[in-house]
Amino acid sequence: MTSKRLYYQNAYTTRFEATIVERIRQEGQTAVILDQTYFYPTSGGQPFDTGTINNLPVYDVSIRESDEAVLHWLDTSELWQDTITGQIHWPRRFDHMQHHTGQHILSQAFIQIAQAETVGFHLSENTVTIDLHTMQLSPAQVEEAEHLANQIIWQNRPVHIRSVTLEQAQKLALRKLPPVRGGQLRLIEIEQFDLTACGGTHVRRTGEVGLIKIVRLARQNNQLRVEFCCGQRALADYRLKNSVVNQLANELTTGIGEVVESVARLRDEAKESRRKLKKQQEQLLYFEAAELLKNGKKVGDTAVVSRVFTAEESDAAQLRILANHLTQNGRVVALLGLAGEKSQLLFCRSQDAPGEMNQLIKPALQVLGSAAGGGTAVLAQGGGPGADQERVQQAVEKAERLLLGQLR
Repeated sequence: MTSKRLYYQNAYTTRFEATIVERIRQEGQTAVILDQTYFYPTSGGQPFDTGTINNLPVYDVSIRESDEAVLHWLDTSELWQDTITGQIHWPRRFDHMQHHTGQHILSQAFIQIAQAETVGFHLSENTVTIDLHTMQLSPAQVEEAEHLANQIIWQNRPVHIRSVTLEQAQKLALRKLPPVRGGQLRLIEIEQFDLTACGGTHVRRTGEVGLIKIVRLARQNNQLRVEFCCGQRALADYRLKNSVVNQLANELTTGIGEVVESVARLRDEAKESRRKLKKQQEQLLYFEAAELLKNGKKVGDTAVVSRVFTAEESDAAQLRILANHLTQNGRVVALLGLAGEKSQLLFCRSQDAPGEMNQLIKPALQVLGSAAGGGTAVLAQGGGPGADQERVQQAVEKAERLLLGQLR
């Protein structure tokens, strides 16, 4: 049995009486069908209303496909009364009314400014978007569409709702005519601006939308996705961004108008500082390599260098640079380790030095409790779980013993 959907006629009613005509138990969940309801079910890109039935929370409202009955899902199986009182959660309902009406206004604005039709609409608790049948709009077009939309809001135009037959609708200048076979079509008209078929909830006058602000553009499946916000969400968005900009201005001791320029300057300075630091680190690693070679073991004409670093002393990238410096100095085998939250082993040799690094890495990694590693005769590496310097030193020493056995 279908319910009378009273929100079609009046989206402002938040409290109503109704009678339960059917109870459903499905996978441990309970739903009721009412003879009439103001609860909006998820449909047309608009989420469901929340609220209560006899003070019991309604956590979902959906449509049963077989007969289009409205299902009110409750977290209980103890609702025995047939006569109920329903209460709509007004802040959520009004938010949806603002954004659905705002979507109609913005969609028509993009048609008038850029001939870009809306082909998709999505409204959730966090974001509201429309998808436009175009790949790209100029910044000027976006700004003009936003400006036109807000002019329509501030003119406080009436929003009319009426029902017509399909035959009547086909004679009207509708922005969008949905695929229907018969029956009545519900039309939403923003006076002298937009006319379209829609089953959602809307405000009575455009002024109640408050404000439309476009906040983000993104390409999505050969379309342009426009994220926007209205009313209370637009105010919250402004408060957040205004707070961020003011904090940045205070931190940078500059005016709001100079924040972007100041941040760009800091970015460039940081980039230059990183470049200089990298150059200095490479120079230090060059001297580190020279010191390690000086104190390394000599096995015939081959130098064997082993060293374990802590996370405070080095990182994986610096380990590779150090290994490169070491192996550029004659016949050298370097056995390097890194202790910390993630342990690391790097074994390498000069091209003309003896030794099979890939035969050393796995036995050494076993000391760390890992088998994640491999490589070639010239270079092998791998990582293990977190380990202290002593444990990594044990792994490197095992590799060194195996290497000395190869060299002999």
